Amino acid sequence: MSEHRYDVIIIGGSYSGLSAAMALGRSRRNVLVIDAGNPCNKSTPYSHNFLTQDGVPPQVISNIAKDQVLAYPTIQWQDGRVCNILGNNEAFETAMDGGKKVMARKVILATGLKDVLPEIAGFKECWGKTIIHCPYCHGYEFRDQKTGIFVAASQAFEMVKLISNWTNDLKVFLSDNEKLSEEHRHVILGKGVQIISQPIHEAVHQDGILSHLTMADNSTEQIKALYARVPTEQKISFLNKMGCTMTESGHIETDMFGKTTVEGVYAVGDCSHPMRSVATAVYTGNIAGAMINKELIEESYCN
Repeated sequence: MSEHRYDVIIIGGSYSGLSAAMALGRSRRNVLVIDAGNPCNKSTPYSHNFLTQDGVPPQVISNIAKDQVLAYPTIQWQDGRVCNILGNNEAFETAMDGGKKVMARKVILATGLKDVLPEIAGFKECWGKTIIHCPYCHGYEFRDQKTGIFVAASQAFEMVKLISNWTNDLKVFLSDNEKLSEEHRHVILGKGVQIISQPIHEAVHQDGILSHLTMADNSTEQIKALYARVPTEQKISFLNKMGCTMTESGHIETDMFGKTTVEGVYAVGDCSHPMRSVATAVYTGNIAGAMINKELIEESYCN
């Protein structure tokens, strides 16, 4: 038996979900935010490239946002994990672990992505600190330092071009068994970038701060930071059952307002957008919140 009924249920209570919730709360909508408490940036010490909050720990930003959002009386918060969503526009049933079910007219997916890290000793401990994914989030702090790039051969050339904006002291570590094209290899080597053929055995560190990499042949490579292009996957497993169309990159397909291919379902933040940043998450959440409110107005006013 389903309990409660909301205008909107938001699955995920990080930046994009909270941004959507604020837009909806200010629109006087009854909203439930359900959060599993496992943000992808939980190991990152500082957030950057976000106005007014540059250099602030991500959890501090989230806590401030949550306090401000929950100050609106029509917004509620529920800790927990959603295991299924059934129904359709105007009548979605969201099931949570433990058996609780809630109804809503609309659903926003703000569930983020899961980074699939390689089985390399020390990699997980350094992730988000000195093994990083985004130069716009972290590049300035490692400018002009000895830097590695851990990347598939097919992406290596473009990644080297990008990271060379922040440092020219670069080494490439291929994450797969493929080979660079001769053209790309020639250009990369011509720029003074080293290509290391040995697989990485261990990221040697102290509390997540890289000291050096140990290679499969026991040689070592001194670097201060390692950019890593790792695979990602959606955190929720029932997207196909819902009927959501996915992009080739594994994101939920949406229009410019966050609307998915399922009527009444929106997706915001990392789960639907390739630009993984706090600013993008907040922007997409804010837009979707406003668009859902407009959709609810249209459906109520014209019926």
